Amino acid sequence: MRGKLLFVAGAAVGFVLGARAGRERYDQLKEAATRAWQSPAVQKQVHAVEDFVAEKAGEFPDTVYITVKRAIVRANQRRREARAPYPPSPAAEAAIRQAERPGDTSS
Repeated sequence: MRGKLLFVAGAAVGFVLGARAGRERYDQLKEAATRAWQSPAVQKQVHAVEDFVAEKAGEFPDTVYITVKRAIVRANQRRREARAPYPPSPAAEAAIRQAERPGDTSS
């Protein structure tokens, strides 16, 4: 409860101070943020991140496929173990080992 009261009080103080600063100060802050975003140093980093994401996007589907396959195999294993009190069959153990291999895209 105390945290909520402090938050509301802080919001009220911020509102009052912001209202006193007015539209002129808002425009100044917006202008400064726009200049910072458009600076060559920031744009250089933005382009570097865009290039990195574009390069790695091709690897994404394989990663998702492998991760989902592992999750399904593990979920099926847990379901079978919960249903039957005996250990998994050798075929199930082999499927689990194969799904856990990094870079596995077979099946």
